[in-house]
Amino acid sequence: QNFKVFFFSVFIRSLLLSPRLYLYDQKYNTTVILRNINILNELFSILLAKELGIMKQPDPFKWTNQIVMNCADIDIITASFVPEGGEEINATGFNYQNEDEKVTLCFPSILQKGSGSLKIDFVGELNDKMKGFYRSKYTTPSGENRYAAVTQFEATDARRAFPCWDEPAIKATFDITLIIPKDRIALSNMNVVDRKPYPEDHSLVEVKFATTPIMSTYLVAFVIGEYDFVESQSSDGVTVRVYTPVGKAEQGKFALEVATKTLPFYKDYFSVPYPLPKIDLIAIADFAAGAMENWGLVTYRETALLIDPKNSCASSRQWVALVVGHELAHQWFGNLVTMEWWTHLWLNEGFASWIEYLCVDHCFPEYDIWTQFVSADYTRALDLDALDNSHPIEVDVGHPSEVDEIFDAISYSKGASVIRMLHNYIGDEDFRKGMNAYLLKFQHKNASTEDLWECLEQASGKPIAAVMNSWTKQMGFPIIVVDQEQHGSDRVLKISQKKFCASGPRNDENCPNWMVPISICTSEDPSCTKMKVLLDQPETTVNITNIAPDHWIKINPGTVGFYRIQYSTTMLESLLPGIRDLTLLPVDRLGLQNDLFSLLHKQADMQEEKNRIERVLGAIPAPDLIQRVLNFALSVRKYTHTLTVENRSDCGNF
Repeated sequence: QNFKVFFFSVFIRSLLLSPRLYLYDQKYNTTVILRNINILNELFSILLAKELGIMKQPDPFKWTNQIVMNCADIDIITASFVPEGGEEINATGFNYQNEDEKVTLCFPSILQKGSGSLKIDFVGELNDKMKGFYRSKYTTPSGENRYAAVTQFEATDARRAFPCWDEPAIKATFDITLIIPKDRIALSNMNVVDRKPYPEDHSLVEVKFATTPIMSTYLVAFVIGEYDFVESQSSDGVTVRVYTPVGKAEQGKFALEVATKTLPFYKDYFSVPYPLPKIDLIAIADFAAGAMENWGLVTYRETALLIDPKNSCASSRQWVALVVGHELAHQWFGNLVTMEWWTHLWLNEGFASWIEYLCVDHCFPEYDIWTQFVSADYTRALDLDALDNSHPIEVDVGHPSEVDEIFDAISYSKGASVIRMLHNYIGDEDFRKGMNAYLLKFQHKNASTEDLWECLEQASGKPIAAVMNSWTKQMGFPIIVVDQEQHGSDRVLKISQKKFCASGPRNDENCPNWMVPISICTSEDPSCTKMKVLLDQPETTVNITNIAPDHWIKINPGTVGFYRIQYSTTMLESLLPGIRDLTLLPVDRLGLQNDLFSLLHKQADMQEEKNRIERVLGAIPAPDLIQRVLNFALSVRKYTHTLTVENRSDCGNF
């Protein structure tokens, strides 16, 4: 709890940091002294030194005598600016804008063009709020309560540890040194380059870390505490450690296995190597987030990282595999390339929420993880996005404080679902080409959603931006209505779209249209897509050649499209053999039942829908299908009070 940060060296590069000041070449050199974490409400003091380059701005702006920085829960004692080759200028005042979490440093004279050093002496508190730089309480094997010192900076809490420009587009390199009790472990983003006794106090050691790549402030991390660890190396030579509470190293072995398999998978998939020499995964006792992708030092709740090999179930192992896969995906998509502003956070999280399943499916194919994706993220997103109070995936963020309010299951689960649909629409080969181009073009920089669409568009030759904007910038999704007619050896499909609403059908002339990638398979090969079409209008007709009258047609194989499907009675009847003999894959049976259940919620003809569903359930479903039926049986009770007595009886009988 009693620690001192006494030196930062900062160069700011090509960024507007106040209305009248450009700074460039940003670099943080940070030393933290931590003596005793266990003292409550102890203040910490920091002397912050920043070397700055000040460049003249074009008119109408003039020179300034002010510097504006992000700052929260910190009291500045003194500040001064020393121009290169000039005399020190002491700040004459500090204006705190607490609501905006900013401070303005006021100087008595103009800050001239050229290099210089900004020094700030200030105090703050190692808090118990689980954000910024805080104390995490844990219990030792002997039953004693102790504390670790932990950071959690996303979205905007680096400013609670030190004054900075705390925005994702203002990147920097960081040199971090931690001076800590010699019986504690110190971790940070990079590998240790030196550890030696601290000359001023022999009970302390000084731990110096290598310089980080250029990165955003929200990804900086350091942890001081007592931990055990297990270690391995990935096949591409990255040192991987999993840090656990003392005495629980055995519980970190599964996460270690996942991480050592995951890193090479992402390296191969993106064709971009992991850029750091090591990665640490650490279980934190008091941790508000599920996990945090700090570059090179990923923090987790204990339940999201630790697996007791003697007392764990398959679902727990699958959950750990998914969370590890999610956070390691961010090491490329989020850390190497970072969103330029929080409006684009949905893409970071939606992408990681999709590719975690792709990674786990590759590393652990026995999990049948895509069926679980459909029963979890996909189904949850459809259920929520059908409500009248839903919202678009992409929502403008005016202030960082809005981040937690805006980003929810719509942003994450629907985001993952539409990216999965996009991947299927483009094809894996072109998708990977586009991702590689995006990561190489914007590595160590910032990018927007539109930048990714442009790279994928160039790789695939398809109208990615137009397609995806219809899914990310408007709320809701369509229901695809399908009917068929047989003409000789050809099958003609009539396909139309309209907005799906849980509250019932809408006859709104201004109802939006989506650009809907539609895949079609047949009973000839249910695992292979026979045809793809892009439905970019309210309705269309599709002709499928060389298909026998007794063959069935299935829309949306793999349940990858983010929409509901309403089949005509004849089409649904034709699918029954594929359901009964299990030639339809579990994920397709799940998607089919899910769509039929949703039609009940729309209060369609209960008897007709009941009969349809009873026929669909004629086959023995996979375990996930049973769970979906049970979930539906519980949820449908919520709707029975709105039905007529006759329909309520039908529903009860079903």
